[in-house]
Amino acid sequence: MSSEMAAELTMPAGSMEEKDDSMLKIGVKPFLTAFGILLALIILSGFLTRWIPAGNYERIFEGGREKVVADSFTYIDSADYPVWRWFTSPVEVIWGDNWLMVLVLSLFMIFLGGSFTVLEKGGVMQELLAVAVRKFKDRKYTLMAVMIFAMMFLAAFVGVYEGLVPLIVIIVPLSLALGWDSLTGLGMSLLALSFGFAAAVTNPFTIAVAQQLSGLPLFSGAWFRIVFFIAIYFLCFFAVRKYALKIEKNPELSPVYEADLAVKNKFSPEKVLEAGSGSNPAQVKAALFFGICLGIAIVFMILAGLIPALPSDAAFPAVALLFLIGGAGAGVIIGYKGKELLKILISGAMNMLPGIVLILMAMSVPHIMTRGKVMDTILFHASEIISGTNPYLAAFYIYLLTLFLNFFISSASAKAFLVMPIIAPLADLVGLTRQTAVFAFDLGDGFSNMIFPTNALLLIGLSFTVVSYPKWMKWTWKMQLSIALLSMVFLMLAVGIGFGPF
Repeated sequence: MSSEMAAELTMPAGSMEEKDDSMLKIGVKPFLTAFGILLALIILSGFLTRWIPAGNYERIFEGGREKVVADSFTYIDSADYPVWRWFTSPVEVIWGDNWLMVLVLSLFMIFLGGSFTVLEKGGVMQELLAVAVRKFKDRKYTLMAVMIFAMMFLAAFVGVYEGLVPLIVIIVPLSLALGWDSLTGLGMSLLALSFGFAAAVTNPFTIAVAQQLSGLPLFSGAWFRIVFFIAIYFLCFFAVRKYALKIEKNPELSPVYEADLAVKNKFSPEKVLEAGSGSNPAQVKAALFFGICLGIAIVFMILAGLIPALPSDAAFPAVALLFLIGGAGAGVIIGYKGKELLKILISGAMNMLPGIVLILMAMSVPHIMTRGKVMDTILFHASEIISGTNPYLAAFYIYLLTLFLNFFISSASAKAFLVMPIIAPLADLVGLTRQTAVFAFDLGDGFSNMIFPTNALLLIGLSFTVVSYPKWMKWTWKMQLSIALLSMVFLMLAVGIGFGPF
């Protein structure tokens, strides 16, 4: 270990440099770009409340969830949502209908920011990465294949999505340590999660809810979705692998090459292996402690998806809390005292404040549309179009409708309770099987999660890296287009074979 790095990693509490060079820090330019995009979307949503007539479906509570009553749509008087409230909506969402989600996401950002900063400054992150690099440096594409499969599998079969987002703060530095870039790390984590969630097989939050509302046997038709999952996996893996090989050969071809330079110096293969030599027993113990907390978090996420008795809504905050415990505990093991540890935790949390601002702005878009009473009107007119067409077009329109609604409603189960009570009977009328309607709904819900800036989890994932939203879109658009085309092939095949049982 070099004397400079050894000094940095063994520096006692209270003598650390004050400069903040954490990787988990949102840059000014990416923040302003995302801010501008979201502001434009807020204004567009406001205009939509003026252009689209207000309407309303009746709703009933069934099984503890709100459900739309089909054939109950009526036009209502304008909601009279004033223009000035478009711009106060980022504040209003704090106590709006989705206040709990806003609170959970904000605490998640704060906890993760503080925890990661402790791990980074204490050298624990380097120790964790060094173990992985030493073990897989000659088999890194095998590691890539396994990681993408694991992410997709957990999302597709168990429904774990939000709870795995924290792993981005580990996988992206690992990608750098293996000689790739931040986009490759996001491909192995955020992209794989999104594709897995969309290629759902037994996902309880998409397939189970939609099938239940459609009167289908639970998880019926899994064989067809497994074939689709395998096809999506290979498309995702080979796309990320092809890009990684190109970047490994010529790093300057990376769209984030310059942005990565600042963190690559810290997480280069040489630096990671040198810093994580295992010569510091405290760092090894701290890494082990954090690894145990991380393992518990992953097990909890899996159980929350498999066991109905466990509250799935608690998985996300529980994982964030376990990360905080793991990070703070690792800091104590390293030797940080109370005030110094608190100072580092606060500095990491402060780095996440711009991300929280973006989350509030993203949540404002559905807030405005809901307050303007136009979402039900959009759903009603879409159902009118679907009811007068053939099975192939009906399946495609259901896909487009769900895709459109996903821009405003990111929750899969919430969309299912809104859409499926109306779509399922329409599928019967046009000769489309309900199983195919569920499949079309799932396709429209999942893949666009990694496109729309109104998805708070996308903003959270990108905020953990140096990747801006425009660069993310530039990198993923070809993959997204390929996925859309493959989805249409499978959707039309499902219509053609009468994918059932009914």
